[in-house]
Amino acid sequence: MRRSRTVVTGIGLATPGGVGAEATWRRLCAGTPTASTDPRLAGLPVDFSCRVPDEELTAALGPGLRWRTDRFIHLALAAAREAVQDAGLAPGEWDADRVGVVIGVGSSSRDTDLPVVQRLTSGEYQKISPTTVPRALPNMAAGEIAADLGAKGPGFGVSTACASGATAIGVGRQLLLGGLCDIALVGGAESGCGPLAGMGFWRLGALSARRHDPAGASRPFDTERDGFVLAEGAGVLVLERAEHARARGATARAVLSGFGATSDAHHPTSPHPDGEGAARAVRAALAEADLTPDDVHHVNAHATSTPLNDRMEAAVLHRIFRRPPPVTATKSILGHSLGAAGAVEAAVCVLSLHHQTVHPTANLDAPEPGIDLDIVTKAPRTCRIDTVLSTSFGFGGQNAVLVLQTP
Repeated sequence: MRRSRTVVTGIGLATPGGVGAEATWRRLCAGTPTASTDPRLAGLPVDFSCRVPDEELTAALGPGLRWRTDRFIHLALAAAREAVQDAGLAPGEWDADRVGVVIGVGSSSRDTDLPVVQRLTSGEYQKISPTTVPRALPNMAAGEIAADLGAKGPGFGVSTACASGATAIGVGRQLLLGGLCDIALVGGAESGCGPLAGMGFWRLGALSARRHDPAGASRPFDTERDGFVLAEGAGVLVLERAEHARARGATARAVLSGFGATSDAHHPTSPHPDGEGAARAVRAALAEADLTPDDVHHVNAHATSTPLNDRMEAAVLHRIFRRPPPVTATKSILGHSLGAAGAVEAAVCVLSLHHQTVHPTANLDAPEPGIDLDIVTKAPRTCRIDTVLSTSFGFGGQNAVLVLQTP
């Protein structure tokens, strides 16, 4: 099994750019940020975010699931349904015992936490919903996808903070190569735009305070960056061994050829200042893919728009590459969807390979001196792209890197 290639046969996205992969791709290529004032954050020190359009999400799901499941699960289901359809799979016809689901979630969306606390403090215990616990469990994104699509193989959630989505993709690949399933639905989902998450990240000093200009707040690698923008979203990929996909006549959209995962063992929230752990993850992913840095044509960077992360990541890219290839920062447009971000960006990498195009980075008006990367800005860039590197880093010093290639 270890000699098999893992291929991506389907992708699905639910992002602030739109519900659906093509809608998201169009928004990214337009280079228009999605951040705007968020009524749910009204009166708070940071009152803007990047949210998935409600009407599109409702249209994708229908009304039945909304009352008993949390928003991060809605996003996961929308992305998973699209990915399965894109892969040409019919859930009623597949061997359900051989279909696995691995979804990364940094934390549940916590949409129900405040009402529950309010009812507890007011003594209205009977008004607390019996769905409070199951709708908030992070593993329920994988569980609800499995139930919705009839996937009865290995199923679980993984959590490595903002690297969760990328970690889930790597773990799903290991399930395939270990022979534990034939199809793996993998990715990440999170909705972190509520008041509790918002104020927690604000108190950490991680959020942009650019209230006067939400659309300009996420500005990776820019001199005036001051933090990330809260976002929500989901990305799901269908993975198969190449021979399994070929046997059923499926088209491979990309090859997932490498995965690297490391820990900084340094600090709860700050990356290691010299990026030692991140660099090891990049090298591990390239080694597993049997590639050298010179083989990489494009990097989709983690690029959160925080001062420490962007500076560290730029230093790592310079350390790995003699001359770093074209770089883009998806979060400049879609915001930071936390545990979903790595999966969203992996799906965007598949789209970049398909279109042979790097989408632009928004709001990069004055690159920080010393970063000195070839960052694509202003307009999409069409170029040869056979190999893409996608980086994800999370609290706890957890790093996950993916290598995707043309089939």
